[in-house]
Amino acid sequence: MSTATAIYQKSLSDSRRSLVGWVIGCAFMGMAYASAYPSQKNNLDNIPQNLRDSMNIDNSAAGYLNAAEFGLVLPLLLLIYAIAAGHRATAGDEEAGQLDLVLAHPVTRTQLMLQRFANLVTGAFVISFVVWLALLAVRGNAELTSISPAQFLAQCLGLALLASTFGALAVALGAATGRRTVVLAGTAAVAVVTYALHTMAEPVGADWLAYLSPFHYYIGGEPLRNGFQWTDYGVLVVLTAVCLAVGASRFNRRDINS
Repeated sequence: MSTATAIYQKSLSDSRRSLVGWVIGCAFMGMAYASAYPSQKNNLDNIPQNLRDSMNIDNSAAGYLNAAEFGLVLPLLLLIYAIAAGHRATAGDEEAGQLDLVLAHPVTRTQLMLQRFANLVTGAFVISFVVWLALLAVRGNAELTSISPAQFLAQCLGLALLASTFGALAVALGAATGRRTVVLAGTAAVAVVTYALHTMAEPVGADWLAYLSPFHYYIGGEPLRNGFQWTDYGVLVVLTAVCLAVGASRFNRRDINS
C-alpha cells in the first residue's frame, strides 16, 4: 500500500460494504421512480403552478424526473450519504479519542482530511454512475427516450458534484470543530435552507436568491434538457474547494480533543 494514499485506500476498503448498499439502494430508487413515469405523468398537473414554474416541472419525461427523482429523492439520498461519510472523516475519530493515534502515522492533518474526502467523492461518483446505468436500463420501457444517455449522464454528474459539495462542508465542519453533532446539524441545516432558496426564490419574486444555493447549480440549468452545464459544475467545484480550504486551515491550528 502506497504511503502517499494509505489513508484513502484504507478508507475505501473499510467503506466498501456500506458503499455497495448505497449503490444498490440508490439504483433501485432511481429505476423505481423512472419506471413510474408512464402512470404518474398526468398527476403532475396537481402540483401548484408556482412550484411547477420554479422547478421546471411539466408532463414531459424531463419535467417528471426534475420533480420526483432528481429534484428530491436522489439528492436527498446522496446528501445523507455525503453527510454520513463526511462526519466520519475526522470528527468521528476525534470524539472516539482515536484521532491522535491515526495522526501518529506519517500523515499530516491536511492529508488525512483530503484522503478521507477523496473516499467520499469516490463513493458519490460510483453511486451516481450506477444510477446512470440503471436509468439507461429502464429508459425504453419507461418512455424516457426523449432524454438522451448524455443528458442522463449530465444530470448524474451534477448529482455527484452536489454530494461532493455538501460532503466537503461536512468534512470541513468536522475538521473545524471535532463534533459530530455540529457536522450533522450544521450540514443538514445548510442543505434545508439552500434547498428552500432554490425552490422558493421564483415564487416570492426574488430570483437572485437561487444563485446562493448549490441546488441551483446542480439542476437549475436543466441538464436533462440541455445537457452538460460546465459553468454550473465549476461553481460546485469551487464551493467544494473553499469548504475544504477553510476546514483544513482551522484543523491545522486547533488542539485535538480539546
